[in-house]
Amino acid sequence: MRSARRSKADCAVAGNAVPKLPGYLLTALLLVICFSHISQAAELKVGSKRFTESYILAEIVTQTAQRANEAQVTHRPGLGNTAILFAALQSGAIDIYPEYSGTVVQELLGGKGGATIIDINNALAPLGLAAAVPLGFGNSYALAVAAANAQAASVKTISDLTAPAALRFGLSQEFLHRRDGWPALKQLYHLANEPRGLDHGLAYEALAAGQIDVMDVYTTDAKIGRYALRVLTDDRDFFPRYDALLLYRTDLPQRLPASWNAIKKLENRIPPARMIEMNAAVELDGATFAVVAMAFVDGTKLPVATQKPRFIDRLFGDDFLRLAGQHLLLVFLALAMSAAAGIPLGIWAARLPLAQAIIMPAVGILQTIPSLALLAFLIALLNQIGTLPAIVALFLYGLLPIVRNTATGLSEISRGLPQAAAALGLRSGLILRLIELPLAARTILAGVRTSAVINVGTATIAAFIGAGGFGERIVAGLAVNDHAMLLAGALPAALLAILIETVFGLSERRLLQRGGSRGRQS
Repeated sequence: MRSARRSKADCAVAGNAVPKLPGYLLTALLLVICFSHISQAAELKVGSKRFTESYILAEIVTQTAQRANEAQVTHRPGLGNTAILFAALQSGAIDIYPEYSGTVVQELLGGKGGATIIDINNALAPLGLAAAVPLGFGNSYALAVAAANAQAASVKTISDLTAPAALRFGLSQEFLHRRDGWPALKQLYHLANEPRGLDHGLAYEALAAGQIDVMDVYTTDAKIGRYALRVLTDDRDFFPRYDALLLYRTDLPQRLPASWNAIKKLENRIPPARMIEMNAAVELDGATFAVVAMAFVDGTKLPVATQKPRFIDRLFGDDFLRLAGQHLLLVFLALAMSAAAGIPLGIWAARLPLAQAIIMPAVGILQTIPSLALLAFLIALLNQIGTLPAIVALFLYGLLPIVRNTATGLSEISRGLPQAAAALGLRSGLILRLIELPLAARTILAGVRTSAVINVGTATIAAFIGAGGFGERIVAGLAVNDHAMLLAGALPAALLAILIETVFGLSERRLLQRGGSRGRQS
């Protein structure tokens, strides 16, 4: 009977441990969600994949629509692979993005139906989506080898790859798993090679350095000529046509007719040579996506190769404050939610053995889930991309240190202190608030500190789903293999982690000093 009463009291204590904070956090989260949907009717959201050409085309669409002066047009860059962009389009997180006919047919529609725009639209109509505005060029997948590679000197077609099985393949992750990618190609050509997964931008340098022998390329890649690659003939006609077009929500023309009419004027405006030239301006000459797109929209010449901007200018560029604000929002809102949930969970774990047996393994498993896998799961669960799934992911990752340290801090308190307080007539809730939590505060704060530092680093991954932050620079740097851009994103994130670590360290020191002075006064 006495143990049952104690369990009820402990549950009441745990439920009242942080009485007001969760309400405030819920309000803040609702404000973030509402803010992300403000003026949705007057906004046109353009998405892009994580490679150079997609960035450029999306910028061209963005700047073209902006000149219609009908809506606020935003570009959400580098959202990831085809599946993420398609899910974002279906959910309304974006309204339009550049795609390729072969990808739509093979990857999104499972190879069903024809490859004409009419066939594609018949299949997309039930989803509320459509394809239009063929841009004037095709960009097919292909395999390439270094022409100077003696081992690959005799390789001219994909069929020739079956002979020198020792050739090392380095293929992009998306190509490795696409319906029209490696699995079907390997089966058709009877290839026995085991490829390595490499980011597309990094594979060129790996091929030039002799670390791999074969890579997948896009036929409009500017680096094919720079690295003197031989594009292998697809002698069994495996790859379908990949004509560049725009995939969009069917309500867009009615919702924003002026913007749509402006976008439609891009039809057949980009010949293959011009697309290769624009890709080269970014990847070889160091021009930005926005500048190259502006030159196309204005009908002016592409910027000539100039001296690249200093690193300090890149670091504190025009986007620095925006990215810093986004990064801080992700980190601290998720941290506040983790603390609001983690401290009560830690109290329950410390009080009830059964709760500890459930809570601790659960938060431990959450910490082991790969970040990109968790983000992909949350996109499907929440049916949207951007800030909300990123904050939820960071919240889940931040739970373990806070829960564990709260439970540890409370468990280390001598049982005599709560018992003495109870003997004086204090209720369990007051004992927790006035005695136990203050004594465990330093350990709990250390858990919050660890969670904050974890969030700073993990928040960079959120850029892969359009949540912004300094990871946006990292994603763009990977797309064009720009080491300076990568560092301009990684360095502020690292400095932010050091700053947070320092602030929390000072807070712990002040908390310890305050506790010591109180002890001397007593």
